[in-house]
Amino acid sequence: MQEPFRLNGKALFFKTLKLQFMKRIILWLFLVLPALSGCSDKPDPEPTGEGKIIVLMYHRITEGEATNLYERSAANLENDLKYLKENNIQVISFDDLEKIAAGGKMPAGNCAIITFDDGDSSWYTIVRPLLLKYRMKATFFLWAYIIGKDSFLTWEEVQDMAHYSLPGGERPFTFGSHSYSHTYLLQRKSGFATGEEYNSFLDYEMRVSKELIEENVPGIVDVFSLPYGDGAGNTEIIQAAQRNGYRFIRTSVWGAIEPSEIDLYVIPSLPVLDSTEAELIGEYLGI
Repeated sequence: MQEPFRLNGKALFFKTLKLQFMKRIILWLFLVLPALSGCSDKPDPEPTGEGKIIVLMYHRITEGEATNLYERSAANLENDLKYLKENNIQVISFDDLEKIAAGGKMPAGNCAIITFDDGDSSWYTIVRPLLLKYRMKATFFLWAYIIGKDSFLTWEEVQDMAHYSLPGGERPFTFGSHSYSHTYLLQRKSGFATGEEYNSFLDYEMRVSKELIEENVPGIVDVFSLPYGDGAGNTEIIQAAQRNGYRFIRTSVWGAIEPSEIDLYVIPSLPVLDSTEAELIGEYLGI
């Protein structure tokens, strides 16, 4: 009977080595290829369907933990900016919003407009570097009378922010008016004897603040934020804004801008408070 074929020691060694090598190659492919499939150089697919627009409203930003309702810690602000980026929420301006309204069609994917009220000095020391880090733009509404006093921005800081430009010339920091004296605009109406007096009061609050800010920033100030959110949708306040050259009014009415007609004089917002979770932004956008 013929004996079975036997490998000599040297041949058996090389065959075993070859089998081990092949096993390692197969194991490497099994582990690495799934990971490589998620590392494509191709950009993420463009969002489909109409999105929503959320206007975020901040006030003072703190280095440490926030100590009152209208403060937001720097850490939480940075988390908010990361949330926008990670969820492909495009940061746009009020000018972009006007173009969207004129076109009659919401953008594909969700968008956000970042705003800050009052004029706290933290805008220069904390907010400015964070926005530049994440390459995001924002609109800052100034309480004109208080600038240069107490813990508020100086006019020199406003000038520095307003004139800063990115490579390519885009200015990421826009300034709007939060009125001259930060008073209630609608609730004060009952204190005036005539409609003419009331309109003069509205004109003063809107015009003087606008003139002061325009002395320190390039371009035209045409965005207004209602102090305390008072008077949202009021015809006399809207007419006063139009008389004084404003194209937008941002209110404190909670909500996102839905895929429907956009009213540039009654723009809703989401106040971002001390303990607001970043995920709330997504909830308003339907994420």
